[in-house]
Amino acid sequence: MDPQCLPAIDAYIASRAAFAQPILNHARDIVHAAQPGIKEAVKWSHPAFLWKGKLVAGMAAFKGHATFGFWHGAAVTGLSEVEDSAMESFGRLTSLADLPPDAELADMVRKACALIDAGIAPKHMTERKPRAELPVPPALQAALAANPTAQAAWDAFAPSHRREYCEWVGEAKREATVAARVAQTVEWLVEGKKRNWKYENC
Repeated sequence: MDPQCLPAIDAYIASRAAFAQPILNHARDIVHAAQPGIKEAVKWSHPAFLWKGKLVAGMAAFKGHATFGFWHGAAVTGLSEVEDSAMESFGRLTSLADLPPDAELADMVRKACALIDAGIAPKHMTERKPRAELPVPPALQAALAANPTAQAAWDAFAPSHRREYCEWVGEAKREATVAARVAQTVEWLVEGKKRNWKYENC
């Protein structure tokens, strides 16, 4: 097995519908052949490919279709922005014929990695407006004040990561759920973990 390949991706593909497996396997093979050293990860519960720690492309399979797309979108595929949305560059895939020719797909992989090498961020990331920070739920605020290590980790996090915790705690309806989520938040913060740390890598 290629040392860059993750067993978790093997398991993901094996668990998908029969029509999707050849599509995912083929796309995976092209990615690795086009850019030796590219690494695999699990992002948002789906297979993804990373170059120098940055997201290159991702793929997924659902009940009736599969998807494969580049994080840089149209800057890689050459399609219009209407045709190409991030991570779904080629629409709903139901057979290998729905993917671009192998040589073209390989060229796109290399172009995506070259954009990362050049430090060029995806357009949909550079155009995103910063969101205002959410107020910290009172129970979480009190717990942070009582734990300097957790508070220090909280202060060091980016606003987006603090927001994830605020939303998670804030959406709880029952007091017991709030308390459980606050306790879990403090535990993870002490360990320096973001809210969705489980999905960052596999």
